[in-house]
Amino acid sequence: MKILVDENIPKMTVQVLRSEGHDVRDIRRTEFEGSNDEILWKMAQREERLFITTDMGFSVHREERHYGILIVRLKQPNRRKIHERVLKAFSQIKQWPGFLVVMHDRLQRVWRARYTK
Repeated sequence: MKILVDENIPKMTVQVLRSEGHDVRDIRRTEFEGSNDEILWKMAQREERLFITTDMGFSVHREERHYGILIVRLKQPNRRKIHERVLKAFSQIKQWPGFLVVMHDRLQRVWRARYTK
């Protein structure tokens, strides 16, 4: 699966996803680090990638055609907790296009767009 991770997703998560065979694009240490949401969203769609972030602002795209959005929203986030919630989402969701998944501390919410890729 092709994935774009925002800079707030831990490096250990990127490493695990890559070790599982995913094509992960990490914007850290690239010209896109610190880019605004619109640039990152367009990049994810242009490259047909699932987008992983902690930024709830991307939920506005849930009814658009997209390749998947995973948002981790925790009360007291740290690298370990974010990492665990991303891996939990991957253990539960197998087909990402058209799905928005918001992982909270103890629960998750899932939306499916009316339109999928």
